[in-house]
Amino acid sequence: MNLLLALTLGFAPGLIWLAFFLKEDIHPEPRRMIAKVFFVGGLSAFFAYVLEYYSKSFFGGYSFIINGLSEANLTPFLGFAVIEEIVKFLFVWSIIRKSPYFDEPIDAMIYMITGALGFATAENFFIVLSNSGVEAFNVILLRFIGATLLHALSSAVLGYMWAWGMKKKSLPFYIFGGMIFASFFHFVFNILVYSFNNFLIYPTVFLAAIGFVVLYDFEKLRKEEIIEEKIKSNSNPLPS
Repeated sequence: MNLLLALTLGFAPGLIWLAFFLKEDIHPEPRRMIAKVFFVGGLSAFFAYVLEYYSKSFFGGYSFIINGLSEANLTPFLGFAVIEEIVKFLFVWSIIRKSPYFDEPIDAMIYMITGALGFATAENFFIVLSNSGVEAFNVILLRFIGATLLHALSSAVLGYMWAWGMKKKSLPFYIFGGMIFASFFHFVFNILVYSFNNFLIYPTVFLAAIGFVVLYDFEKLRKEEIIEEKIKSNSNPLPS
């Protein structure tokens, strides 16, 4: 496939979703910082792939089957979901933890989504390269409303918990809880896609439900920040 076309198809889903979610930030982050986190998120996909490659045989040794849903061993699905969520978080955290632009709780959601979309974009690009023509377009279209959005939403959930950890001054507890939720959502989505490969309404509805939750979380944090700003402005009146 033409490299320019592969880049376009590979990057389009992630950039479209990124533009959508960045509108939720009441104090937009610098474009350079967003680009940096997006790029690092892409790099994290390679690291996750290496971990998954070498852990495949380990996870395969532990059988986990849900009767009536799938006869396949689901342990790798869970293991890979956990690996990807941890790797996405660690790479984003390493970049933003000391950044002066990470100055509001809602930024945790913004940066986690940005890194996750970088991760998904790296996956999309190499999937496009391994396909051709109409097939590549169809795969990317499915990933636009599927895996790409899943990465953004699962990381958004973790980012939301991270934000509350900042507010409650209890980061380890909230981040650990966020990791569990994010991995669980990721795991469930993968099972639904695998089990209902020819009937994608179930994973689509599942993502839609998570999407509503994430948008609600954004709105809740935005209202919290607006209230805090008003309190600060009222406690520091301008001299007359």
